[in-house]
Amino acid sequence: MSTQRSPQPAGNVRELPAAQTSPHRSGFWAAAFAFLIVMAFATLPSPLYGLYRVRDDLSVITVTVIYAIFAAGTIATLLSVRFIAARLGRRGIMFGAVATMIAGAVVLAAWKALPGLLVGRLITGVAVGLAAGTAITYLIELRVREDPNASVIRARNIGTAVNVGALGIGPLIAGCLAEWARLPLTLPYLLWMALGAIALVGLAAAPETKSPDRSAPAQDQPRGSSKSVGLLVPAALATLTAFSANGLFAGLSGLFLATTFGRPSHALAGATLFLVFTAGVASQVATDGLPAARVFVLGSMSMLAGLALLVTSVRLATPSLALFLVSGVLIGGGAGAVFKGTTGLVLGATAPENRLAMTSNLLIALFVGLSIPVIGAGVALDRGASPPDTVLGFAIVVGLGVAGAGALLARALRSAQSTVRIDSEGAT
Repeated sequence: MSTQRSPQPAGNVRELPAAQTSPHRSGFWAAAFAFLIVMAFATLPSPLYGLYRVRDDLSVITVTVIYAIFAAGTIATLLSVRFIAARLGRRGIMFGAVATMIAGAVVLAAWKALPGLLVGRLITGVAVGLAAGTAITYLIELRVREDPNASVIRARNIGTAVNVGALGIGPLIAGCLAEWARLPLTLPYLLWMALGAIALVGLAAAPETKSPDRSAPAQDQPRGSSKSVGLLVPAALATLTAFSANGLFAGLSGLFLATTFGRPSHALAGATLFLVFTAGVASQVATDGLPAARVFVLGSMSMLAGLALLVTSVRLATPSLALFLVSGVLIGGGAGAVFKGTTGLVLGATAPENRLAMTSNLLIALFVGLSIPVIGAGVALDRGASPPDTVLGFAIVVGLGVAGAGALLARALRSAQSTVRIDSEGAT
């Protein structure tokens, strides 16, 4: 009993935790801001492609190639980010992501030709892959360093919310600047260079959570427990199909607004994407406190309803813009909830040292999902398919994928629960 009241100076007891936790708290928000602007930059040009088509005389298939180059850069970087992190550390990766984003903005602002657009989007993909593959794990580790007894759920939820919500911020700002400001193909990139500089200052003061080890082989290998590995494949498939629904809407919304609904406004195109991805954040906030499995089910139901409304809205005798926007909200909200659910299920069953690898795998599925409809729809439209028929075909495929992925994930969860129950009975 007396050892618990040892006569240590009270100042030391109070000052040491404050000195330890303050840099991690400020570093947490610096990392979240850096993550936000890099992810927002990923979709920044979306409402600007109409201007690029005029400037460079781009065909539908060329725009598809541009998007595919971005997706390839992102996915290739996500595949290698765990190896880079072993040598640069978490903060080093985030610092590199912001610096790479600034380089991409410089290229897109200064090189006014199709090759500049291609190179700039490739660089953007690399920046997004670095940030997306590292940020959630970095945020969780900063939170744990700040308070070892704290739950990591809040940090994880902030990371997933930024990952989804930021994708709508870039198009909103770029669309408004294109509608009401001069130099629409330059000003958004100048703004993001300034935001990137602010993020670099914040990251410079943020603490590292995993020291680089240049002599060691790559860490964070995707081993994990048998439970997390068993959940990863169906969870990744569910994430892929969820963001295929998101990608279907996001990739074709600008075309439908301009042609089907007669609304070619850049600001409206950007605001529509903002609405979709903000709905994803809103669904994550609204489901706070619910079990991850229930969040996933609610998200899947929302997406299926949204896909049905999307097809209906563009195939009516008089297409309905209101139904179109509601379908975007349901699809975006559903995708956000599914991503929160799959991330919670997988990371909840993953050891801390394997979180980076597991997060990267889920994000690869996310970006593949966002890419497939855009690329596939571009090819279909280039070959003469009508936009309503293209939406119908992809909606059927994506809807079946959502339902099938949900069934596989439910089976994996039942299997994991049975394994835990058997292990518990054996231990007793």
